[in-house]
Formats: sequence, C-alpha cells, structure tokens
Amino acid sequence: MTDDLSSLIEAARRGDEDAFRLLYREVQPRLLRYLRALVGADAEDVASETWLHIARDLHGFDGDFDGFRGWAATIGRHRAMDHVRRRRRTPGPTVSDEQLAELGGPADTALLAVDALATDAAIALIASLPREQAEAVLLRVVMGLDARSAGRVLGKRPGAVRTAAHRGLRRLADRLAADATPAATAPALTSKETT
Repeated sequence: MTDDLSSLIEAARRGDEDAFRLLYREVQPRLLRYLRALVGADAEDVASETWLHIARDLHGFDGDFDGFRGWAATIGRHRAMDHVRRRRRTPGPTVSDEQLAELGGPADTALLAVDALATDAAIALIASLPREQAEAVLLRVVMGLDARSAGRVLGKRPGAVRTAAHRGLRRLADRLAADATPAATAPALTSKETT
C-alpha cells in the first residue's frame, strides 16, 4: 500500500488532481488531530494553510509516502506556531449566540458530537503531557511517523523522540490506571448502607 501511496505523490507532483485528492484524504485526518492538539479549535484553519503550502511546494518535494507525512507534519507544525504567535497579538472576533444557533449542517449532530468528544478527550489527554512528550506521542501515534521522521519535524534525534514518546505513553497509561483504580477499589455498599 505504501508503494501505491508513493506513486500517488509522483502523480500529484505532475499535477494529477485526483492523486492529490487521495493524498489529502489519506493524510488529513491524522494531520488534523495533530494540529488540534497544538492549536485547538483553530486546527481546521491551520490545516487549510498547511495544504495551501503543500500544494504550492509539492513540485519540489522528493520522497516516499512516509517522507510526505513527515513533510506535511513539519509544515503543519510551522503553520501552527505562526498561528499561535498571531493569536497572541490580535484578539479574535466575537460571535453572538444567535449567529451560532443559525449555523447548521447536513450531518447527524449527535453522532458527530459523540465522535468528537471521544477524539477531543484523547487529544486533550495527550496535550496535557509535557510539550516534548505530547508532540512525540502525536507524531508517532496519531500521525504514524517513524522516529526518524518525527525527529526531523521536531529537530531532535530519533532516540530522543522514541524516549519522549515512551515516557509520554507511560505517563498516559499511569493516568488512565489511576483514573480507573478508585472505581475498581471502592468498597461495595452493603444493603444496609444503601437504605
């Protein structure tokens, strides 16, 4: 499958719109999750800027699909950092509740909300890690990059990325175990206590 995706990159570099669309569909969901951890609700905007940059510079990209994912993550990270700097300088516009209530969509909102909550909860949990560990986990697990590619994105050695990802995953496992322990070890109520 990776060879098929690598051939899509070559076709997209030559201007094949269908190939570019397929690359977008393959990379966008993971890229969006990564960006959501970096910039929150503005992830869609940052992803759009990322894809504009990718489309503009794709002709100069040389590599396979794994390299492309790493390149996309690097561009996304740079756009995210730019976005954070801009956001610090200028306050965002305010939108009234009435305006928001008028916005609608064709999808089943309840299903989208449940999916988004589960994904958002996982991303928020990862984002609560120290920054180095959070980015390593996001790049390795969410984006699916190998340690070398993630290291290029972060400007670190592959071993440092592996260590940060391992520590982050260990910390997440400990947090999840601690959250599950109180319910599992709580003493059972007797019928006398419940009346």
